[in-house]
Amino acid sequence: MAVGVTFAGALIGNAGITMAGAFALAIGIAIQNFPEGAIISMPLKSEGVSKTKAFILGTLSGIVEPIGAIITILLTQAVVPILPYVLAFAAGAMIYVVVEELIPESQDGEHSNVGTIGVAIGFVIMMILDVALG
Repeated sequence: MAVGVTFAGALIGNAGITMAGAFALAIGIAIQNFPEGAIISMPLKSEGVSKTKAFILGTLSGIVEPIGAIITILLTQAVVPILPYVLAFAAGAMIYVVVEELIPESQDGEHSNVGTIGVAIGFVIMMILDVALG
């Protein structure tokens, strides 16, 4: 969706978004998809799936991204007014995933949500300070 939003911004003439920037973002996300596909295909290969089928399934794991980009470009007029909210939601979701899944020590013990809630509260405080203090 980020790629679609960027291309949509470039297509409607947003001065801050260029086609070169949109292509750079698309290439960056495409590069990030290589390890994502490998994470899918390597375990499949180790479980006895053929190389070709494992490769195809790993490649298909990223198919949702170009589909989302195309849908976003097609819905440009509807997306532009709500863009700040959509991007804020996406950023919040990514922060949640990082805290919940990539910091396993924060999930140990009886109260496993305390670490996630603590990070969320700390983030809100830092955003308030950032806005208030410029």
